[in-house]
Amino acid sequence: MSRSLLAASLTIAATVLALPAMAQLPGADVDARPDPAVTCHVGVYRLGDGTWVDVAPLENEGLRWRRLDGSTARMTLDAEGRWVSTLGWTDRIEGPQPQLGACDERQLVFEGQSGSRMTLESEDTSFIGQGGTRLNGRLILPPGDGPVPIIVEVHGSEGANALDFNAFQRFAPASGVGVFVYAKRGSGGSEGHYTQDFRILAEDAAAAVVEARRLAGARASRVGLHGSSQGGWVAPLAATHTPVDFVIVGFGMAYGVLSEDSDQVAQDLEARGWGPDVLEQARRITDVTGAFVASHGAIGFEGLEAVRARYRAEPWFTDIRGEFTGLLLNAPNEQIMAMAPQLENGPSWDYDPLPVLSRLDTPMLWIQAEDDRGAPPDATRRRLIDLSAQGRPITLLEFPDTDHGIVRFETAPDGSRTSLGYAPGYFEAVLDWARTGRLDGGYGDGRILARADPTGAGSGSVR
Repeated sequence: MSRSLLAASLTIAATVLALPAMAQLPGADVDARPDPAVTCHVGVYRLGDGTWVDVAPLENEGLRWRRLDGSTARMTLDAEGRWVSTLGWTDRIEGPQPQLGACDERQLVFEGQSGSRMTLESEDTSFIGQGGTRLNGRLILPPGDGPVPIIVEVHGSEGANALDFNAFQRFAPASGVGVFVYAKRGSGGSEGHYTQDFRILAEDAAAAVVEARRLAGARASRVGLHGSSQGGWVAPLAATHTPVDFVIVGFGMAYGVLSEDSDQVAQDLEARGWGPDVLEQARRITDVTGAFVASHGAIGFEGLEAVRARYRAEPWFTDIRGEFTGLLLNAPNEQIMAMAPQLENGPSWDYDPLPVLSRLDTPMLWIQAEDDRGAPPDATRRRLIDLSAQGRPITLLEFPDTDHGIVRFETAPDGSRTSLGYAPGYFEAVLDWARTGRLDGGYGDGRILARADPTGAGSGSVR
């Protein structure tokens, strides 16, 4: 799931002596590549009943299939050369067991139905992002020559090449919605260096919108932005740089990065049964850790050492996790300082999305996971409902019993979760908003908690 650069940096600091091979920064996956033995099978396959199955590459061995209903599984070859699917992100051989033909056959068999890999209209390009950085992109359109909506995919915190690993670029066009996808700076041959600076990334995303419109020409009808996780901070900001017809945010936050950490700390402590008095003390701790990271350590270690000394003996102290606070409290100062040079590419600690969300006239769909541990939803829910009530063009759809990624999960006795698949209705909601800017009908168990006035403005401008 989404993790900040600081969190991963401190993970390295805390484990580098014992487990150096396991340490990895976000962005260290910039050089990730699909499994070359199976990339010939990557594509979206149309079945006899008109539905599709998408087959995506994984960074290591194997593939992953997805369907519109949210079902998914990892695919690997067994010793006999048959494909074995393990449910969701589990190791259980369960559910449909699709089989792929030879590479040159472009065929799949799914639950007794034969499917052929679709041919989509695709054009690679390069364009200029923020600061003159050249980025590599791709426009993928549904078959035909009529106008279609186009989604511009905005990255999360990952550094891996979206041209390889983004799945929407196949199954959205298979559903009649075009996609523009691009390699984040520093990945996939794009120039520049990996960064989580929201302002730089927003300008890159805005440039991608311009390039998508140019390439699509007369085929472009509605063009908008789709950002998930960290992309939920970037996509609305990008919409202030260039006109778009819609914005879609999946499992993002309407508060800043520091709030993400403090909310996670509170959520973790509540889950372990600690009450309001403990949460109040924990908030004092996260105020200190937040100030430390926001200043890139310039405030110094005095505050960290003070809260460690004051609270270390408390029985709840070891239950503190969060995005980075638990790591800061437990990593020795010298190890934190050793990682400091790598923190410069971290997220925009000072960014508060409220001014943008309060003024943006672009119709926005926010999709939340009710039980999100990566982006705690309570504060974001309240803010979005309030903004919608004030007349902002915000629709909020929330899926119960889902975690970050809008994924269904099962919980083990120790509280750990295993992801089973995406919530039914999630993909359909994204596609419907791109097509019409409305949510019509039901979306699985999803609940609409706020709905934009359909007669409101949608100019894509900031007032």
